[in-house]
Amino acid sequence: MDNEHPLPIVLFDGICNLCESSVQFVIRHDRQSRFRFASLQSEAGRRILDEFQYEANELSSIILIDNGELSRKSRAALNIARQLDGAWPTFYFLFFWVPPFIADKVYDYVGNRRYRWFGMKEDCWVPDESLRARFLDGSDETR
Repeated sequence: MDNEHPLPIVLFDGICNLCESSVQFVIRHDRQSRFRFASLQSEAGRRILDEFQYEANELSSIILIDNGELSRKSRAALNIARQLDGAWPTFYFLFFWVPPFIADKVYDYVGNRRYRWFGMKEDCWVPDESLRARFLDGSDETR
């Protein structure tokens, strides 16, 4: 697949409080504004998943599109941490050696309980005007 998306894109569950907090965390620690975001429920999110022929039967995983590749769950989280400012890339170097089948079990344990532990919204989170440019609306995935 050619790289139609020059900037990394994070796809997240837009009704999950934990996921929203995670996106806000990434925004705070991405001072160069490298990342773009879209909810998995959005038109832009569905279109990107279609481009990568990814079946999104459930919305239980964070997905990172970067350099023409799709990563999900623990690998997506580690690859995001690797690009953040400050000491956060250290997490990548500490945990990248953990095989995905083990790291994803931990990810799934939290993911399967995220609504119960952190709650959920009835509607997808809508960023305020100051963040809107970093979110894909379906019309221009590469802005």
